[in-house]
Amino acid sequence: MFNFAVEKESLNQKAPMNRHNFVTIADLSKEKILYMIRMAEEFRKHPNREILKGKIVATLFYEPSTRTRLSFETAANRLGAKVIGFSDAKASSVSKGETLKDTILMVSNYADVIAMRHYIEGAAQYASEISPVPIINAGDGAHQHPSQCMLDLFTIYQTQGTLDNLNIYLVGDLKYGRTVHSLLMAMRHFNPTFHFIAPEELSMPAEYKLYCTEHGIQYTEHTAFNEDIIADADIIYMTRVQKERFSDLMEYERVKNVYILKADMLGKAKSNMKILHPLPRVNEISYDVDENPHAYYIQQAQNGLYAREAIICDVLGISIDEVINDPTIII
Repeated sequence: MFNFAVEKESLNQKAPMNRHNFVTIADLSKEKILYMIRMAEEFRKHPNREILKGKIVATLFYEPSTRTRLSFETAANRLGAKVIGFSDAKASSVSKGETLKDTILMVSNYADVIAMRHYIEGAAQYASEISPVPIINAGDGAHQHPSQCMLDLFTIYQTQGTLDNLNIYLVGDLKYGRTVHSLLMAMRHFNPTFHFIAPEELSMPAEYKLYCTEHGIQYTEHTAFNEDIIADADIIYMTRVQKERFSDLMEYERVKNVYILKADMLGKAKSNMKILHPLPRVNEISYDVDENPHAYYIQQAQNGLYAREAIICDVLGISIDEVINDPTIII
């Protein structure tokens, strides 16, 4: 006779014990960040594998996305997993009134890991508290974007050869920009100097400036944006003014074109300086910058694939040694 209790215990013994969520970058130690960078580099060398064959990755996107959603789905496919989910909540039972709790519990019946983007701050944390499978935060409101931060860290390391002692200029929408909030917290381990360049309406929120003070992070605030201001930058991180976060469209119109990076502003740039942008851009980086050797935002977006391959494997309990020695690599 089938013994359900014995079978359940057997299944539990087979399940990896080190599965975990990826909800906030603030939880990652310096050692863990460098570990994830090394893992992303392994996937850059060999992105095509079958290490996740038989696994299912769910992507639940309550907000529009191109790069984040497609890179998560591409990462899953390149690792041999299958993908389910939705790119528009209106095409799901959310349109019928289903709660986030019920959606997460239902989808966890079908998937081994869930990557989700939500417009409410803290939604990913809530999902992680109720989900029996790992949750990856693909952006929650104006709060955090830890997977973008991981690819940003990988890109900075890739271009600078280090994360230590860098001058990082954050430009544009620092109020609603969840990517810059995550980057600021992750860099606390590496003695950065930040320069916040934003109009008063979009300045870095007080809570993040307090975070800098509490963690000994040096920062300077500017409203001017010109070649002299950015001459000492190692990284210029441009951001889009996020129209969807504004309740007052008149305010958006006043600030949307305040800072535009143009090629003629790069004459005094350091040779190692790279320009990053989480994308999409509207007009904050002129197209004449694209062919400049300092431009690196397209390569940065490509790095999203490798970083998200690393994140998916890590939350499922797959170690870097297993990645390095993976026999399923497809050359």
